Order: sequence, then structure tokens, then C-alpha cells
Amino acid sequence: MKLKSFFPIAAILFLMANSSFSQITTATIFGTITDDKGQPLIAATVIAEHLPSGTLYGTTTQDNGRYNLPNLRIGGPYEVRSSYLGYSDESLGGISLGIGQKELINLSLVEASTTLDEVVVSAEASAIINNERTGAATLIDDAALRKLPTISRNTSDFYRLSPSASGNSFLGRNDQFNNFSLDGSIFNNPFGLDAATPGGQTDASPIPLDAIEEVSVALSPFDVTQAGFTGASINTVTKSGTNDFRGTAFVVWRNQGLTGGKIEGEDIFVPDLTQLQTGITIGGPIIKDKFFFNASFELQRRDDLGSNFLPDRGQGGNNVSRVLASDFERVRNALRGIGYDPGEYEGFLHATDNQKGLIKLDFNATETQKFTFKYNFLDASKDKPAHPSALGRRGPDATTLQFQNSGYTINNVIHSGILEWKSMYGNKISNKLQAGYTYFDDSRDVPSDPFPVVNINKNGIRYMVAGHEPFSVHNRLDQGVLQLSNNLNYFAGDHTFTLGASFEQFSFDNSFNLGVYEPFELPGVFPPYGGNTDYYAGGSFGPGFESVDAFIDFVETGQMSVIAGYSQEVFDGNGAMME
Repeated sequence: MKLKSFFPIAAILFLMANSSFSQITTATIFGTITDDKGQPLIAATVIAEHLPSGTLYGTTTQDNGRYNLPNLRIGGPYEVRSSYLGYSDESLGGISLGIGQKELINLSLVEASTTLDEVVVSAEASAIINNERTGAATLIDDAALRKLPTISRNTSDFYRLSPSASGNSFLGRNDQFNNFSLDGSIFNNPFGLDAATPGGQTDASPIPLDAIEEVSVALSPFDVTQAGFTGASINTVTKSGTNDFRGTAFVVWRNQGLTGGKIEGEDIFVPDLTQLQTGITIGGPIIKDKFFFNASFELQRRDDLGSNFLPDRGQGGNNVSRVLASDFERVRNALRGIGYDPGEYEGFLHATDNQKGLIKLDFNATETQKFTFKYNFLDASKDKPAHPSALGRRGPDATTLQFQNSGYTINNVIHSGILEWKSMYGNKISNKLQAGYTYFDDSRDVPSDPFPVVNINKNGIRYMVAGHEPFSVHNRLDQGVLQLSNNLNYFAGDHTFTLGASFEQFSFDNSFNLGVYEPFELPGVFPPYGGNTDYYAGGSFGPGFESVDAFIDFVETGQMSVIAGYSQEVFDGNGAMME
């Protein structure tokens, strides 16, 4: 089956219009500048400085003394300063900002001719619950990301801080209904297979944990730039460089020797395990106060036993299956006799490997013009057994075991880039433009040569599985997501008007060939053991061979060789399906 489709979506947003994906990556400081008598000061200068980087954001007050500083980078600390001719300068520091936060800072300036023994500067900061918030949300800041434990180093481990979270589910909704974004760009799994987040099929986090500044989980925002979900909007913002060179490095290694081997004094089976996690992050200035970088790289290598259940040799134990080792040998020898190697049936390892990286560049052209570019990649793979339940049970468990070559490797490769331009024009207009592209390459590798599935039963229940994994025949999915958005804000007194537009284009190229190695009609070959069926009974859609003896008989009569020959002719040497 071949699917090629493009879905352009364009929407013009005005006032309360909807936006198709989250744009929140920044914060806002706003307030009023007055004199010591409470009268508003017109055209007073207001500067917000991000102290670690020296980044300046500037504007002037409007006719009512009100000012707005939108599109500020998150984190801090910030210092807000105000000046006005004939008045003393005033400032307030120690301000930290979260994703989407609107911080109210009011300053009162005193006439310079007035001499005071003591000047007290006060500011009204926005509370956690206030009329500037846009709905229920949880902010997971850098301090929480550094302090809370995580083995997987995945941001999903921190979602538990949201009271409505249950894993990746929020408010009881399936995780496919969430909207995941990275620095304001779409970062869902667009095709919707298996995992909702990129890299989820390989149990990989797509972003190095040390590259993340903050994560927000919004449940019911009424911000015009957030929509397109019914669970939660989960937005991750990555770190930017500062005027100080800073870095981190880590190495974590463990094996089964670090796993307990007893429960209440009883010995338990401890499977083989080796795991290595390592990473490095460095950031700093390229040009002080102007140009910054932050780069992060992370790697994982992990090996686990392909099955925690052993074939039965009479040894006993809670991890011994009902499948006899002698039956495995008989089936493997029969298959090797017709030229097919099903692989090992015990002691083999499954690898889970990934490497990922991110680089972010920030350029402060002026106090009112800021540019950001980010590129990130993920290269991940995970070895898996044949699906445990699709088209009948296949284990591996105490009842059913597989050969090694019946499994497959899932690959997730991602490349993503986004450019952001934030600007201010006077004291009434701000704008944020984003453009990005993300490429997803999901594919499968198989250790098996082309061969039909071999399902063998015992006492009417699936007993043993061999052959090619039926869902992994030339199974691949290429996806591309192009994103353009622009949000313009106009500040009119106490009101903010938003005019915006967004465009998204999705492209999909999918190949999926279920059961093509198994013929449905071969005159003279079917049925294999009585009855009036006309399909290969041991395949994906058949009931399975009644027993190991029935399968051995099928091989010895030459019928299995005919079916194996059919599977060799389905694809040519380049992986293309034969006509």
C-alpha cells in the first residue's frame, strides 16, 4: 500500500480566532510607571535586562503610563529599570519568568529635586492565580528538572507534577489528543502510530534533558495562540547561552549486578542488562551581550535479554516456560534443512540505542530585534520481539516463545530546525515570526531472510513462533512538517489585540505490506493437514500447525519448501515488490 498526500492548512487569526498550534515560548513583563503622586508618566523609558546574558528589552510608556515588554526569554534573573527626565531612576531585580508568564511590575519614580532620607521602591508582582493567566497550567522549571529523579532522562517523567497527569495522559484523554511542541514548533508524531511523541517507538526522548530550560503543561488555555488539542498542550523550551561559559557532563553505567536478586529471602531470576548513558552540554557567548550558543549531546547504549523466559530442560524455576528446548532444536534443524536460519531461541540480546543533539543560537541585534535558530536531531533504534498479541499471541512469555529472527528493529530518525524573529516597533506593536521544518524517518530492520511466519500450537494454544515478523516487510514511514506562523500584538491601553496567521504542510510517504510472504493459494500444497481450507495454516492468518510433529511432517513432505520459495520471489534484490 502506498500513500502520498499533502495537507496544507492556513488560518488567519484575529482577536479571538484560533491558532492551529502552540506558539508560547516566551514571557511578558508589563505594568505602569507613575510619579510619586500616582500620576502616569508618558514616554518614560523602561528597560528589562536578562542579567546572565546582558540581553536588553526596551520600550516607552503609553499615554496612560502603561508599558508592555513581550517576547522575553524565560528564566532570569531580570532587572527592570525605568527613567524619566527630571525624575530619579528606579529599578527592581530578582525577577524570574516562566513559559507564558505575564509578570506585573509597577514602578513609582520620584522627582530628582526632592531629597529623601530613604526611598522605598515597591512593585506588585503577579500571583500564581491572577487575571493575567490563561487557564490551568503547570510550569516545570530548570530547578525541578535538575532535582527530580529520572532514569529514562525523559521529560515525561516530570509530567507527574501536573495534578491531572497519568503518564502521558491528561484529564483522562488518550495521549494522541495532546499537542507537543518544542520551542513553539509542532513536535507531535503526525501520522499517529504507536507513540504520541517523536522517538516514542524506540523509548527515546528526542531532546537531551540538559538542553531543556522549562516545560509547561497547559490544560485549558484561552490564549488565542494555543489550540488544536483536547488533552494538554505540552511545550518545551530549550536553554540559551549566557555571558558565562557553562557546561555539564555525566556518565551513568549499570548492569544486572546492581539489581537485587532476592525477594523476602527467595532467589529470583535476574536477566542480563548493561546500560550506558552519557552526555555533555556547553554554552556561552560568541559575542558578549550579543551572540550566544548552547549545544548539548546525549548518548545511550543498552542491552537486555530478548526474553526473560527460558525453554524447559526440566530445571524448574519461575522464569521457565512450557516450551521444551528439545522442540526448539527439532524446529530449528528442520528449518535449517530447507535453507532458513530462525536464529537463537535463548540467551540473545536486544539493543536499545540512541544519540541526540541540539544546538541553539541567539542573536541580540538591538534592544527591539532578537533572532533565534535551533537545530536538533535524534537517531534511535530498539530491537523488539514480534508483536506479542497482534494476529494471535506470540509472547515471549511462559506460554509462547519466539526465535530471535522473528523480531525486528524499529528506527526513529528526526531532523528539525526552526528560526524565530522577535521584534518591537515603538511602544505599541510587537511581532513574532517563526519558520521551521521537521523531517521524520521511521523504518524497520529485520534479522530474518524473506520467509513466511511459522506458528506452531500445543494443546490448541500458540506454542512457538518462527519466521519473518509479518508487520515488518518493507515497513517505513517518511514524514515532513513545514510550519510558518506570525503573531502581531497591538497594545491599546489596557487591551492587547492579536493579529496572526499560521500555515502547516504535512507530507507522508508510507509503505506497509502485511503477510506478503505468505501465499493464499498454492494448488496442490494446501491444506497441510486435512480439512478443506485453501490457505497456509501456519501463517499470520491461519490457525497455526497443530503441533511440532505436524510442522515437521509438513517440512518433510516438501510443502514448506514450496511456500519458502514463494516468499523469496515477492521482492527483488532492491526491496521492491515484484509484479
